[in-house]
Amino acid sequence: MEGLASTGTITVQPYHTRRKYIFLPPYPLHLTKGLFTNRLWMSTKPRLATSITASVQPLESAVPAQFNNTQPSREVLEIWQSADAVCFDVDSTACLDEGIDELAEFCGAGKAVAEWTARAMSGSVPLEDALAARLSLFNPSLSQLQDFLEKKPPRLSPGIDELIKKLKVKQTDVYLVSGGFRQMIQPVSLLLGIPPENIFANQLLFGSSGEFLGFDRSEPTSRSGGKATAVQQIREAHGYKALVMLGDGATDLEARKPGAADLFICYAGVHLREAVAANADWVVFNFQDLINSLE
Repeated sequence: MEGLASTGTITVQPYHTRRKYIFLPPYPLHLTKGLFTNRLWMSTKPRLATSITASVQPLESAVPAQFNNTQPSREVLEIWQSADAVCFDVDSTACLDEGIDELAEFCGAGKAVAEWTARAMSGSVPLEDALAARLSLFNPSLSQLQDFLEKKPPRLSPGIDELIKKLKVKQTDVYLVSGGFRQMIQPVSLLLGIPPENIFANQLLFGSSGEFLGFDRSEPTSRSGGKATAVQQIREAHGYKALVMLGDGATDLEARKPGAADLFICYAGVHLREAVAANADWVVFNFQDLINSLE
């Protein structure tokens, strides 16, 4: 997911295929009393195994000639191959879409949110302010969110499932670290076999009648620089010796810092953000390159 600083962005156009997955869906979504007074969030309590179609989109892109980091150095390759843990961004990385934009479109406010986002990207806006402003344009209710999750299954980026399976074979721990919302990321984690405790993301809050209350500002990913904080917490909790952050945006790049991620791999298969790619340790346009490097 991209930060709000204005950068050159090239959208990579996908073509479409679909793949079937069998899994226990998080629907219907049950209401669970939370730690906040008169607030609710959704927990996943599946009832029956159901077949659901998740769209997996093959992408085609040309590698811009100006980048000299589309091939990893020996040091970068060694860190990647020996990583104890890999943290994936979700929007425009593990999945093709930007979750908040998709939810806004579903609720009839897609244009308004897109216009606000465009204005925000013209200057420097704290992440928490930008998130609050966009949500306030459509104030999604719990029932709207449930309808969205039932009718709009995740669209996975091509190869992400195979890459994560490969990492698991190598005993590498996998995390989803996102500025998106936990309720929308849980279906992605189910598809990819990532445990819910390995999700670090924002949380939408609802009242006892399902009315929108806002988001949990205590989550580190709700603030500017929050992904770096989340990755640092992950590393400290497990004592990982080598940790990699993989994503498409400025907030993902920020996670590469002492005590957090050792390596930042820019995934440009959906959006090529030139300023981010130029500062990455390695730029990849498809996950197959990463899969091949692990063999």
